Order: sequence, then structure tokens, then C-alpha cells
Amino acid sequence: MVQRQVPRPAEILELMRFKKPQLNGRTRRLEAALTIEDLRLIAKRRTPRAAFDYTDGAAEGELSLARARQAFQDVEFHPSVLSDVANVDTATTVFGGPSALPFGIGPTGFTRLMQTEGETAGAGAAAAAGIPFCLSTLGTTSIETVKEVNPAGRNWFQLYVMKQREISYALVERAAKAGFDTLFFTVDTPVAGARLRDKRNGFSIPPQLSLRTIANAVPRPWWWYDFLTTPKLEFASLSATGGTVGELLDAAMDPTISYEDLRIVREMWPGKLAVKGVQTVEDAKKLAGLGVDGIVLSNHGGRQLDRAPIPFHLLPKVVREVGQDVEVTVDTGIMNGADIVACIALGARFTFIGRAYLYGLMAGGRPGVDRAIQILTEQIVRTMKLLGAHSLDELSPAHVTQLTRLVPVN
Repeated sequence: MVQRQVPRPAEILELMRFKKPQLNGRTRRLEAALTIEDLRLIAKRRTPRAAFDYTDGAAEGELSLARARQAFQDVEFHPSVLSDVANVDTATTVFGGPSALPFGIGPTGFTRLMQTEGETAGAGAAAAAGIPFCLSTLGTTSIETVKEVNPAGRNWFQLYVMKQREISYALVERAAKAGFDTLFFTVDTPVAGARLRDKRNGFSIPPQLSLRTIANAVPRPWWWYDFLTTPKLEFASLSATGGTVGELLDAAMDPTISYEDLRIVREMWPGKLAVKGVQTVEDAKKLAGLGVDGIVLSNHGGRQLDRAPIPFHLLPKVVREVGQDVEVTVDTGIMNGADIVACIALGARFTFIGRAYLYGLMAGGRPGVDRAIQILTEQIVRTMKLLGAHSLDELSPAHVTQLTRLVPVN
């Protein structure tokens, strides 16, 4: 029989410790977000459909994006036990410089359309976290402004080779003058992918008003207030900004891009140069032979060729072939710090987040980006500790098995 007693008031009071209420709505929302998916759901509630779908969506049936995320979910980890992991070191070096974490903020276009702080929020959060920030050619903040926001940090620039080559060359010169240390020569966009969500939403720059967009805006007045009361969207390279996203990309991209363009830009650029959008082992080997400093295994976040190779699946093969010659990095589908740990274990030097950062931006501006980085950092540290790894260098292929759903028939 359990012995019963009259509850003592002092003991009851010990159990009744009420949490201090958080009166700031944004802070309350962000503190409640425990995962990047939580930030995504907040972002979806707070952002007009067209802008959210531009970020969230991918090309055609969105198979490439779904497969990339599934590949990370199909990871099996193999932990080492009885190792003192009270402290772990997440720092690394990439492209000739330091990063406090094994990921950086990747290039995203039209960023101020998602939330008015745009790239300044990303660059500021990257500076605070000690990680690199990469600005897109289609960014809505200038090269010089990013440098002002992140004066002592590492700034990178992602280059599209446009039909008017002089525009691209001028951007290379501006980035070099501003002290950006790494250039990403992008090769997976000779034409724009078929982003069907954008077409169905009539997504354009600037946003076009219709009965549907007005109805969608009613519960999101804060987004429209920010959009209408802040400076007009401006792009790093395009002098004309009217039209759908696909029309803008088709006007800017050039299907004649070639290895000769890579040679010219390599000669112009004084810093490190990486090629972004590599999707085969053969291309990785060829580029390594040309002396580039790095490659980014990427299918553009699933936004170009649907059914493209899964970068995470390519990673071990490419590292085996060229990992001694170039720095191999990877993006697409990363939604958890454990995804990043798996990439590093399989030989990636570095990783990039895109949507994960934008979900934070849409959920809460600069504090939302800080929260996204914090979530990923906590997940990285926790995963490393549970694997028994004190540093990134201790992560190895022995820690990871890629479970495969899609098996080639030949």
C-alpha cells in the first residue's frame, strides 16, 4: 500500500513554477520553432502564396527536391560510444578561410521579396555566426551593401553568365573590388527550369495584383506594408525587372555558356573560384583537371532539371575521384543539422543552405535567420556528440550508410 499524506503548501509551490510570458509575438513564434520545418510552417502563414511558393517550390513535378530530402532521411548513422564529447569543435576551413560551422548561406534570388530585410538579414546573421554569406547575381541587395553589412566576414558571389557578357564581367570586377574572396561560377542554368507553381500563381517582379492575390494578402497585411513602404526591389545585374521569373531568367541566362567562359572568368577573378551546379562524376573530373579550386554538387535546389541526380548520393563517388584535387561542397535538400553532419562524414568540405535560411527570413526577418542558424547549429553539435565525434575531422564514411530507395536498373 502507498502511504498517503496531506500535501504541503511549500511542496506544491515548488511544482508551480510558471514560465514568464513572452509578450513579443515574433520572439514567441521563433522560440516555439524547434526545427526548420517549424520555421517553414510559420513562413507559410505569414507570407503571400506567390512569394512563399517561389521559395518553397521547385521545377515541374518537384521530384528532384523531394528525392534530395528523402536521401537525407534515408541516412543511417553509426555512433561510437564511450567517448568524452563534453565539447565538440564545429569549425572548419573552406576556400582558403575559416568558418565557425560547416555550412554557409547559399545564394538566393529575389530575396527581399520573401521578407523586406532580404540579403542584409542573411549577411548580418552570417557575420554574427562566423559563417560565409553568398550573394546571388539575382540578389536584391547590392554587392557593396552586403560588404557594409558584413565588413569583416567572408562574402562570396554567385555568378550567372549572361547573354550580355559585359554585365557579368562588371559584376566580377565589383565583387573583387569589394573584397569578396570566392566566386561561384554557375553552370546549371543555361535556361530557366519550368517552375510551375510560379506560373500558376502568376508570380512576377513586381507582384501583379489580382482578385486572388488581394484575397491572399488580406490576412497578411504586414508583408504588404513592408513591401510598399521600403525601397523598390533592385537587382544586382538586371536593368529591367518586369516580367515573370522565367522570363527574367531567360533574358539573363545564355544557353551558349561554355568552358571558354569559365577560362575568361578564371583569368579575371583574383580569389578562389568554384563551379556550382556539377551533377556528374565525369564533369567533376574534367573541372578538377582545369584547376578550379572547388565544385558545388548541386541540382539548383531542384529548381532546374527535374529528375536530376541527387547531390548527396553523388558525394562519395565525386570525393573518391577528385577530393584530393578540389574542395567538394554540396547543397540541395538540407533541412537538418544531421544532414550537414552526414555530408561532412562522406567527404564534403562544406555545405550550403538556401530554403532553410529563407524559411527563417520569412518567419521573422533577421531574428528568424538567426534562429534557423541556431537550430542547425544545435542539431550539428548534438549529432556529433551522439556519434562520438569531437571535431569535423573525426567524422568519416564509417559513421554513415546511405540507404537507397532508387536503384538503377543498369
